[in-house]
Formats: sequence, structure tokens, C-alpha cells
Amino acid sequence: MGLLSLFTKSAPTLLRLPSGSFTVDREGRVLMGTLPSSFPVELVSDIAQQVLTAFRDAAAAQLPLAELVINYPSLKISARELRGGAIVFLSTKSPEVLARQS
Repeated sequence: MGLLSLFTKSAPTLLRLPSGSFTVDREGRVLMGTLPSSFPVELVSDIAQQVLTAFRDAAAAQLPLAELVINYPSLKISARELRGGAIVFLSTKSPEVLARQS
């Protein structure tokens, strides 16, 4: 049985949806945040890079974009541009809001 356990995959761990915010500079470095320490730093970096890319692409296309809002079924991501950097807010949707949407 020991040989079979080498090929089994462990069950993926589920993350709790975060609520909080963080601020990044123009290079994508997190300056300050209120997210729980259990939330993976890699995900924070990925979100920051995507937000900064969206603001840069909008500026390159000469579209004035000051705020970006992304709505997922149970998570809302909103970001505001800050002179090349950004402040990003992550908030979970309450069960009451989810019940009204279905």
C-alpha cells in the first residue's frame, strides 16, 4: 500500500474569501495591507499585477480609468488608481446579497 500512496494527490485546501485592502506602488510591491496573514502572498501579488496592468493599458489607450470593479459571485474586487500605484479592496458578499441574486 505504500507504493500506491505515492501516486495519490492530496485534497486541495480551500481558502476563506478575504476581506480587507492593500496598497501597491507602481512596481507592484505591497506597501500596506489589512488582509489576513493566512491569505497567500502570491495571490495578492497576482491581483496587484492584474490591476496595475489594467490601469496601464487604459492609460496607453488614452481612456481615463480611475476605478476598476470586478464582481464575482461571492467576491467583489475594487481598485482605485493612485499615481501609478493602486489601492485594492477585497470584500465578500453577504449571504443575503447572494440569496437575492439567485
